[in-house]
Parts: sequence; C-alpha cells; structure tokens
Amino acid sequence: MNVYQSERLAIRVFEANDKKALERIWGDEEVMGLCSGATDHEKFPRIIEYYARCHDEKGLSVYAVVEKASGKLVGTAGFNVEDTLDKVELIYHFAKGCWGKGYASEAARACLEVVKANEGVFCVYASADPANKSSLRILEKIGFEFKGLKWFDDTNQEEPYYEMYIRD
Repeated sequence: MNVYQSERLAIRVFEANDKKALERIWGDEEVMGLCSGATDHEKFPRIIEYYARCHDEKGLSVYAVVEKASGKLVGTAGFNVEDTLDKVELIYHFAKGCWGKGYASEAARACLEVVKANEGVFCVYASADPANKSSLRILEKIGFEFKGLKWFDDTNQEEPYYEMYIRD
C-alpha cells in the first residue's frame, strides 16, 4: 500500500517479502555503521510486522522506499513513533548503491508531507551521528532547525539534534 509518491520514489507500508531487501539496508554494517549497527537478519520478519501494525494503528510508521523506475526497494524512511503522536522521530536509511542520488532528501521531504496530514503530530525531531555530514546537511536542507547536541543512549554518544514544528 503506497502512502505517498514523489517524483522518483514510492513510500509504502512494508510487506513480508521485503526481508531480502532489508538485509542490504538495515543488515549492512557499512550502511548502519553510523547508527546503532547492523540488525540481525532473523529479526526482519518481526520488524516488518511491527512497522506495518504501527501504520495500521497510528497512521504513521517507518516505510519501504521504492524506486519507481525499477520497482526495487532502495531504502527506508519514516517515523519512529512512541506512545503518543505529539512528537515523532524522522529516520531514513538507504542501500549503499543508492547513496549520492538524492533519494534520502526526496524521501525525507515525502515523509514530511505524510506527517503533515496526521493531525496528531506537532513536532518531528531527528538526529545523526556527528560524522554523518550528509544526513546533517539533509536535515538542514529540508527545513529542520538545529537545537544543539543531545545524548542518545542507543548510540552512546552526543549527536546534533534537530526539530521541526508541524503545527502549534
């Protein structure tokens, strides 16, 4: 099920057959090296179910990013949602072969359009490893405001922290 389409990308809910593609993204140590590290491949079926259920129950989730021209899943983008929708975290990850093509910026902008349609969200936040200059540039380019450095337990470090208010 497509949630949004941009010029080159379709943003859709994960499907059970996305497991192999996720191995090239979340399962790749180089792709996830500046995040919390690669995910064990055995966990992907549960992760896919979780994000699909999150979309059904809350109207937002992390999504599969599909290159429209090839039909291939090339990345993931969307929102980590906690108990409330007031404040959600924007994330995006792309297969190494897709780096430098502008897909992350395009997908992040598409996700912002999705979140604006959800009336429960007031703020979107994001962070990135200080060494991930590309992600930091993307956040600034798409309109996030740098708020300072913030400690993150999952990465065990201080990271540049950004916010964008969707509504007052």
